[in-house]
Amino acid sequence: MSFFSINKSFKGGVHPDEHKDLTENSAFEIMPYPTEVILPLSQHIGKPSKVLVKKRDLVKSGQVIAEPDGFISSIIHSPITGKIKDIGKTASVGGRPQEAVTIVAEGEDEIVFMEPLDAESITSEMIIERVKEAGIVGQGGAAFPTYVKLMPPKDKNIECIIINGAECEPYLTRDYRYMVERTKDLIVGIKLIMRALGVKRGIIGIEDNKPEAIRMLKEATIPHPEIKVEVLKTKYPQGAEKMLIKVAVNKEVPPGKLPLDVGVVIQNIRTAISVYDAVVKGEPQFTAALTVSGFGITTPKNLIVRVGTTIQQVLDYCGGTNDDARKVIVGGPMMGVAQYDMSAPVQKATSGLLVLTEPEMKHSQETNCLRCGACVDVCALNLIPKDLAKFSKAGKWDEAEALGVTVCMECGTCSYNCPANIPLVQWIRLGKQRVINIQRSKQNVS
Repeated sequence: MSFFSINKSFKGGVHPDEHKDLTENSAFEIMPYPTEVILPLSQHIGKPSKVLVKKRDLVKSGQVIAEPDGFISSIIHSPITGKIKDIGKTASVGGRPQEAVTIVAEGEDEIVFMEPLDAESITSEMIIERVKEAGIVGQGGAAFPTYVKLMPPKDKNIECIIINGAECEPYLTRDYRYMVERTKDLIVGIKLIMRALGVKRGIIGIEDNKPEAIRMLKEATIPHPEIKVEVLKTKYPQGAEKMLIKVAVNKEVPPGKLPLDVGVVIQNIRTAISVYDAVVKGEPQFTAALTVSGFGITTPKNLIVRVGTTIQQVLDYCGGTNDDARKVIVGGPMMGVAQYDMSAPVQKATSGLLVLTEPEMKHSQETNCLRCGACVDVCALNLIPKDLAKFSKAGKWDEAEALGVTVCMECGTCSYNCPANIPLVQWIRLGKQRVINIQRSKQNVS
């Protein structure tokens, strides 16, 4: 039962078992300094960063080791003090080998901070430049370079920002801990983002399963009437951009368009904290904040770790996996990626590591489609998942495109709700990738 008035929601969606109780009361711990890190050059949407170092170079924590290669790209800083061991392809959380820089710790940790700036007097241009210098990328999942989102095209009239505090994926409590542990810093970070964009209205969207965070944020925003806390019904995928915009400001983002096309910019809780740290503390983004949870891990925790720390190192710090552990997922259980190589490194936007046991996993036998419409009922984007999957499976790309396969956000609600246990989202993801490739090839020809 909620302690707050909530009426705002969206059509469709599901409510999986949350399991947030495993870590919601666990304050952040700072994981000990790793002896070696692996830094993929592509930890963000856009072009991989361009390496500035070579083998055997000595680097310090916070030192820039890779620069943006194009507008949509990001700076990468060394997370440890040590020596460049290698530059080459290594395992990644995405499953494909990626070009990366490997650094071995050497000597005492020396951190290179940027000059702290005055949060009250800093200009919009200075905020954007500092966010770029700090290498901040979005923490909501896509890892879009944040400075780019703070520079919308001149013809886009941005009316407000929405801070995504929904954290609707089961198990994950990273953003919740930031809301209760660094409430005042979060408000300052939000105001810095608002100033960078030149907007006077901010909204924090938060699900009603976080009453303590709601209480603290409501109290913290009393002196700041320009920032409103919007309490939302707990339902997945409430934190998706289009859903959040619909329930917070009652605007719909048309297919193929972006939030800025309806006058909105969305940022994540952790992103706002990172902006605060970069401006007020002069701290580059060389750490990741993540939840380690699931019934397959010995001691669930919320951690601050140096970027590039391997999955195995993080699991070991949490006591290792239990005998009944069956799967490790990076991210949440709905949209995360299952891992096969525990030497893959934590990246800037890694929000969680889940170690699941057999009872937590869905292992039912797939049957023929029952044509029950259960997938249609829960699709928040009003798509017909069963048909999108059918056309994708049959290689009928034109039909899949016509039905809106590229609109799908791959949230997984259809697969979760399918009584026939059809891997709908996996087939739709395949179709989406093929259709996008076909569209790009046509553009190149023309």
